[in-house]
Amino acid sequence: MTRFVLISDSTLSYDYRNFPLLDFLPCSPSRAIPESIYRFLKGPPPLAGPNGELINAPYSLRKLEAALLKKYQRHEVVVAHDDYLSNFIKDDTEVIGVTTMDPLGIGPTTMSYYALMGGEMDAWVRRDWDALIDKVNRARRGTKAKLMVGGPGVWEFTILRDEIEKYNFDFIFQGEADDIAVELFSEISSGNIDPSIFFRGYMSYDDHFRKILKKDDLFIARGTSLSAYPKLDEIPQIVGPSTKGMVEVMRGCGVGCDFCEVTLRPLRYYSPERVAAEVAINASAGNRNAWLHSDEIFGYMHGNMFEPNEDAITDLFRTVMSVDGVESSNPTHGRISIPAGYPELIEKLSVILRAGPRNWIGVQTGVETGSDSLAKRHMPNKTLPLKIGPDGSWQEIVWQGVYNETRYYWRPAFTIQVGQEGETEDDYWDTISMINKLSNSYVDGRPFEFTITPLVNVPLGRIKSKNLNRGMLTKEQLAVYYASYLHLAKMAIRDGLMDTRGKFFSRLGTGALVSAGGFMMLKYVERLASKAGVDIEKVKRYSVPATGEIHTLAAMARA
Repeated sequence: MTRFVLISDSTLSYDYRNFPLLDFLPCSPSRAIPESIYRFLKGPPPLAGPNGELINAPYSLRKLEAALLKKYQRHEVVVAHDDYLSNFIKDDTEVIGVTTMDPLGIGPTTMSYYALMGGEMDAWVRRDWDALIDKVNRARRGTKAKLMVGGPGVWEFTILRDEIEKYNFDFIFQGEADDIAVELFSEISSGNIDPSIFFRGYMSYDDHFRKILKKDDLFIARGTSLSAYPKLDEIPQIVGPSTKGMVEVMRGCGVGCDFCEVTLRPLRYYSPERVAAEVAINASAGNRNAWLHSDEIFGYMHGNMFEPNEDAITDLFRTVMSVDGVESSNPTHGRISIPAGYPELIEKLSVILRAGPRNWIGVQTGVETGSDSLAKRHMPNKTLPLKIGPDGSWQEIVWQGVYNETRYYWRPAFTIQVGQEGETEDDYWDTISMINKLSNSYVDGRPFEFTITPLVNVPLGRIKSKNLNRGMLTKEQLAVYYASYLHLAKMAIRDGLMDTRGKFFSRLGTGALVSAGGFMMLKYVERLASKAGVDIEKVKRYSVPATGEIHTLAAMARA
């Protein structure tokens, strides 16, 4: 008897040829990328076990599975491969739980492609989601199994409420469930929701970015108090391997940017030994790389004024790298001010992580803007413990950070925003200036290594109206997009083949498609920008440093 079947949004289970940034491929509009190319770049389907269970599952499902196994027996809980749902969904199945990241295709990256290309909201991520839920509903037809959806993407259903009916959900859960998973699934099964534990509705935010609760019987939420979050000792250890060998090292962030919900969650840190125990589970399943997830790795057990706790961070990575079977590791997110201000820490971590020309340490970083005024207004703590002014401009801090990262074989994947509150034309050109300076700088004769992805802040009202024409981006915003894609095309052509993994012909095909895709996107954006009146040549030349200036900056960085 399988009482509870756990399933992932299928876009979260693929390896995307293990190529940097291809995990964002599903965010692209389906009309822009032919299905044959999309399916090839996703890579082969995730592996299934002999009974149809998912061998490597998204980390969130592994946590949910572990929480349920505190009470239920192994055969009662399964993380299923979506191709084998019929093996598990039977007459006695009680609840099907699905986790998702961007079900309706209105996440930041997906919306940024819509803003650029216009057209209907029909990204690949949404197509795959619709196909999955159709498959689930067919599998549970005629059974008593209830369908519950959770995960970070459920906020999208609160915005496009009218989209829900066609999916036949029974409940949508919002929040962390590690400590109350047993109660949640039991009460979903019985239909008796305990109001002392759960709120019938969802959490949202007011105009001042404060949490509020809105009633809605289709939703179940944890509330807004600290008791709505599991304590560290209430979060279970995973019992099965996770996709791409990902494990969690902390929850929350604490940096306090005014556009990010994560900063409102309480901070909780795993010990290095606890992290290593989960890494060992992944390594035993053949996952040689340990992805250490946090929303701010340099905030791990940080000190006063966001100074990095160097001993704690190095101990964490050293402990992970000592796990049998682990060959490499990297964090998921980290701010740029720490590489800028603490090069010795980056060098030390690089030695621990065995970084080098064939082992770049990838990390995602939100630099968001090249403007001092916007950085101070929206994300003042991102610069700490460095300060804009005494320690240089925001652009100089970012430049110094990328200099040190490239020097020690770290490759940041930057995001920048257009459409922030209070943004001016000068702010956009500040961002273009930052991109061009970074793109044309070198360390030890090597070009700076980084990617940069532009994101647009789309008002919720416009998402609800589904009015997503190409006119969403202003001329200055398109100029920022063009500067970004100019660098991305350079990176794709330079590193397209080098960064691929797998067999030769697979690598060749992936590298060729990535390189060609980068060039075609650049030309597409160039046409749009030119039509909107952007001075393309000005963007190309703007703040590009002369050779002498580059040498001077490099000398200052070494000093």
